Amino acid sequence: MIRKEAISVAVENIGKQPIISANGFMSRDLCEVCDKNSNFYMIGSMGLASSIGLGLALKNPRKRFFIFDGDGNILMNLGSLTTIGKLRPKNLVHVIFDNYVHESTGSQPTNSNVINIKKIAAVCNYAHTYAVSDENNLSKVIHKTKKLNGPIMILVKIQQNKNIKSERIKISPIKIKERFMQSI
Repeated sequence: MIRKEAISVAVENIGKQPIISANGFMSRDLCEVCDKNSNFYMIGSMGLASSIGLGLALKNPRKRFFIFDGDGNILMNLGSLTTIGKLRPKNLVHVIFDNYVHESTGSQPTNSNVINIKKIAAVCNYAHTYAVSDENNLSKVIHKTKKLNGPIMILVKIQQNKNIKSERIKISPIKIKERFMQSI
């Protein structure tokens, strides 16, 4: 399963809930698969989707927030996992798509092949952690999280996509912000 396929499965199960998406191909794929006003696409600011998602979850405790992160993004900001684990927002679901590379910048390897991100989340006090590698299990786990308190991490093992590239997001950063704010 490649990231775009995994994102399709995830959004199908998430529905209208807000998604904060990491920069690069993550946001491009999400925008192409399921553009909606409640998606916040990062344009730049690598590694900060989890920090933004945490702030939103804390400020809006009655709404469930999904963070779409990549392995490279979260490894750049591991400190956000400790803060999420300390503050324990019940309404935060952190989905990390792991293909072992910084695909958006030329497929340089990350360290996720030797660092267990799921274990780090568990040690950082996430309430629930899951690892999946196929569409069926991803769908089941996302459905299961609807009844659980967070923070929750779902580590999605995916394949690098060397052939299909999503287009750049054509929505201006200001418009992304405005429509997201109106949606929440």
